[in-house]
Amino acid sequence: MPDKNSKYYSLLLITIDAFTLMVAFSVAYIIRVQFDSRPLLSAIFARDYFYAFLLIVPFWILVFAMLGLYRAEIYNRRLSEWARLFAGSAIGILLVIGWQYVSDTNILPARLVAVYGLVAAFVLVVTAREIFRLVKKWMFRCGRGVNRLLIIGDSGATSDIARNLSDTIRSGYKVVAIAGPKKNIPNGLDTIHYLSIDSALLNIKRDGINSIIQTSLFELPEKNENILNVAQSNHINYSFIPGQSEFYSGANTVDVFLGYPMISIHPTPLIGWGAITKRIFDFAVSIVLVIILSPIFIIVFIAKKIVDPGKAFYCSKRLSRFSKPINLIKFRSMGAEFGSRDAATEFREMGRNDLALEYEKNRKVEDDPRITRFGKFLRSTSIDELPQLINVIRGDLSLVGPRPILPQEVKLAHGRSALLHSVKSGVTGLWQVSGRSELSFDERINLELFYAQNWTFWLDIKILLKTVLVVLGKKGAK
Repeated sequence: MPDKNSKYYSLLLITIDAFTLMVAFSVAYIIRVQFDSRPLLSAIFARDYFYAFLLIVPFWILVFAMLGLYRAEIYNRRLSEWARLFAGSAIGILLVIGWQYVSDTNILPARLVAVYGLVAAFVLVVTAREIFRLVKKWMFRCGRGVNRLLIIGDSGATSDIARNLSDTIRSGYKVVAIAGPKKNIPNGLDTIHYLSIDSALLNIKRDGINSIIQTSLFELPEKNENILNVAQSNHINYSFIPGQSEFYSGANTVDVFLGYPMISIHPTPLIGWGAITKRIFDFAVSIVLVIILSPIFIIVFIAKKIVDPGKAFYCSKRLSRFSKPINLIKFRSMGAEFGSRDAATEFREMGRNDLALEYEKNRKVEDDPRITRFGKFLRSTSIDELPQLINVIRGDLSLVGPRPILPQEVKLAHGRSALLHSVKSGVTGLWQVSGRSELSFDERINLELFYAQNWTFWLDIKILLKTVLVVLGKKGAK
């Protein structure tokens, strides 16, 4: 939600980044010129070098801005911010090299200065932003720069937003008051409760409110207009979060039709060039990964033949994009006699009705007796998932996307499977890096719908990086 604090933070970040970039290239110059005895390509005086970079830095900052590094929503997305900073640093170096070529003027005394500059720029800018993040938290802890928030609404989003923003040090918001049913106040949250919206609006100044979030659209237009008018007349930040988020998510466009504002809803931004770019990236990365990981494939294949005789691979019927059936390839982790039918049926035949009920409720069980000892190792390390890279090369899957669901799970998606399968399914996705097996089936579907509606290339990169961290930490693997 944009506010004046976000603007101040953006201006501070621009200043910090500009200063840090100058420091980075000063360090690169000193290391190469002062501490390296090898001859230089050109004798560039420090003053001329510094002056040249003083002219280039504004364009570098513009690159950072185009990558979204000064938007409020990027502040709490550390991995996404780091990925964009690295891309911005690389583009900045290309700007320097391009400047040399166009102006026919040597800026860099040696080629290594560019390498040192790239490393120093990325490391120092990341470090400076991390320090800035700590300073922000310290300010929030001291009550400085905090947005005092009034939440108005009677939907489930009211409680969810209040809960997520209740940690002031992390969010920068203090939930001062909630107007609506008392059931929407999260347990343990110390806030003022107004049953009447009019009472909450009358006490805006007394409560020191400077931000309002409305989560319900009321039947009476006058009530909605009154909330907006109070916010505008008191110069308060106002945001509306719709209860039916499906109508406001994804690749949407706003136009004027017959004099009325018209919102056109597209199921996903993953269309056109986005889909082409994603496919090229998936194919190239999967080929490289299969080559690099081929020794692991061979070792696991041999080990399975020794300790767990039978087929090494297991193919499971799943649904991918447009609900197209695919054969999902995995290393077999269950006994050879299992996996061909629905898990609940197999549990009942084993006399484990308790596990059948648990599976029907959560679509998973905590301790699956069908899994072999070697299979548990494969699952805990996620090695059983590696053969899915073959699915990616074949075009059945993407590296990142919604998890391909079983045909019998379609009915559990409550009519949302069409939107869920508007994009190609993936080897990893949002649910795998957000709790994996600890999430319920509905929570998993909600996360994957968010991905389908809000895809960006940067989101894919962030999920892939988080997947590596989750796998190494063995979090949630079952």
